[in-house]
Amino acid sequence: MNLVDTLWQHCRLATLASNRSGLGVVEHGVIAAQDGRIVYAGPATDVPPGLDARERIDCAGRWVTPGLVDCHTHLVHGGNRAHEFEQRLAGASYEEIARAGGGIVSTVTATRRAGEDELVAQALPRLDTLLAEGVTTVEIKSGYGLETEAECRQLRAARRLAAARPVTVHTTFLGAHALPPEAAGDREAYIDTVCRDMLPAMVREGLADSVDGFCEGIAFSPDQIARVFETAHALGLPVRLHADQLSNLGGAALAARFGGLSADHLEFTDEAGTAAMARSGTVAVLLPGAFYFIRERQLPPIDLLRRHGVPMAVATDCNPGTSPLTSLLLAMNMAATLFRLTVEECIAATTREAARALGLFDETGSLEPGKWCDLAIWDIERPAELVYRVGFNPLYARVWHGSSSVIRRPSFEATRTA
Repeated sequence: MNLVDTLWQHCRLATLASNRSGLGVVEHGVIAAQDGRIVYAGPATDVPPGLDARERIDCAGRWVTPGLVDCHTHLVHGGNRAHEFEQRLAGASYEEIARAGGGIVSTVTATRRAGEDELVAQALPRLDTLLAEGVTTVEIKSGYGLETEAECRQLRAARRLAAARPVTVHTTFLGAHALPPEAAGDREAYIDTVCRDMLPAMVREGLADSVDGFCEGIAFSPDQIARVFETAHALGLPVRLHADQLSNLGGAALAARFGGLSADHLEFTDEAGTAAMARSGTVAVLLPGAFYFIRERQLPPIDLLRRHGVPMAVATDCNPGTSPLTSLLLAMNMAATLFRLTVEECIAATTREAARALGLFDETGSLEPGKWCDLAIWDIERPAELVYRVGFNPLYARVWHGSSSVIRRPSFEATRTA
């Protein structure tokens, strides 16, 4: 007899497996896990003979997907910018707010003032909200310290979140996010500091799993970002990029040139950039929360991405200034309503493709043997409900590395078919 730790039975699976079409649906499914990893996920009729489990969990016909992956967040930061939001509604411009010490400068100031414990305490409610919607993997960027110790402090806080909660945290160094006030407009000198001092410090402390940058007229040029990426590669770190959000500086092609895990935003990406991403395997990360919050009008080139076969992920972009969003389910709905992604694309975008965007698809993002047993179990009749509903959370249970944590049990229970 083959004895495993846990077996989930009587479930309907959306496996997102590489060898299955569409969502990889299995109507009468079983998942078996040993030592936190999946050993079987498939039809009940194909369960290996003699398979037994120390614990059997009856899902009563509920749908099971891979645990959700939020692959682009700025979850750790000091303070918030609700006051600025109120000012903008009253007619103040971004320029007026910035001149008064607002904008990203205000977040940098608040983050520099916050100690590590405070950063953790402020981030935990944001993280818990994501976990309550079935998120099992989250990426967290720095980028609000803009000097070595404050950037390290942000990423140390991110590492502590992973110790405080049952979740996988992928950390990203985003020192090339904005120019700090003390740089006095000298972008070249600041990029020197990022490459010479900040990046080596991240590597020495083991704080960064990847490196990001903001390639835009209001941030850093392609040549400046290329210097950061060259340093990152020399230090053995993969890269990703905030690209083509406000203009087309060739950010998507730049990310592809360096074999980037992802290029994110992409509202102004052209066909050359899209084709470059397709060749390099760079994932397009769509961020509808920012598109909505700052009332953008230029849509990402969804048809081009589809035509060239570029994988599309969707994330919250949780940040205090342009996307104070802590609902990946709402981000899915926004991606469908604003960008016209299909249900299948939205669910793949927050599981399989989001895991690819972090370089973690070998470990999570689909229900396949050998991967971590990260599951979201839902009280729904069909997967479309995950995208269709607004402000409604149908999560029944969440499983991370084989261990179940019932974050929230909704009072609503769908009629289930075993």
